Amino acid sequence: MDLRLRNKVIIVTGGSKGIGEGITRAIAEEDGIPIIATKSEEATHHLIRELADRGKKAGHIIGDLQEVDFCKRVVQYAIKEFGSIYGIVNNAGVNDGAGLEAGPQAFKNSVEMNLFHYYNLVHFALPQLKESKGSIINISSKVALTGQGGTSGYAASKGAQLALTREWAAELLPYDIRVNAILPSEVMTPLYRNWLDRTFEDPKGKEQEIVSKIPLGKRMTTIEEMGALAVFLLSEVSSHTTGQFLFADGGYVHLDRSLT
Repeated sequence: MDLRLRNKVIIVTGGSKGIGEGITRAIAEEDGIPIIATKSEEATHHLIRELADRGKKAGHIIGDLQEVDFCKRVVQYAIKEFGSIYGIVNNAGVNDGAGLEAGPQAFKNSVEMNLFHYYNLVHFALPQLKESKGSIINISSKVALTGQGGTSGYAASKGAQLALTREWAAELLPYDIRVNAILPSEVMTPLYRNWLDRTFEDPKGKEQEIVSKIPLGKRMTTIEEMGALAVFLLSEVSSHTTGQFLFADGGYVHLDRSLT
């Protein structure tokens, strides 16, 4: 199926690792132009070179998304280098474990790190999105709905991202801009692996325990599956879908996890 993303410029924050990498690759496969905005310089340069070697267009800008000025520069870079912006995938973030015991400053820092750049990037890109009648995706998390324990800042941020998804979908209706959210559950990314390794005495055993509770296929979701859902939502093929929360999680959230 042609998703009609050819030459459409789409900013992907955190787009060189994990879920973001899967989304960047999926956009490139549809001949869209992903722009990676991240502070992960080495991984980004490697991915950009690989895509270029395969004849795929892509851009990148390195910096800290917590800085308001960097969010503004991301938008300026996209316009200067490629002339337009069709889509934004707000993806960058980290489950930093700022729980109730961590204290007010840690909670504040966590929310700022995981939430504010979602708003800032869309704010600065809004004129271009109105012109292109584009699409926005907020990558949230199952934690927004299920909780996890020990991660108040991350959970609050992810819940707020869902609220912004519905708010922006309503506010941007007059401009035909669609806004949707994807809620990953168990996807093996470098950050997920780091969480397993630093949290549990037996990371492999914990991984097997988690996988055993995923109803469909008893396996984790792949970054390729996350990318496929993202490009569908970005594309005109989903032209009447907005304000929705979508799950590619093997039924982890909505089916009884004790099913065998």
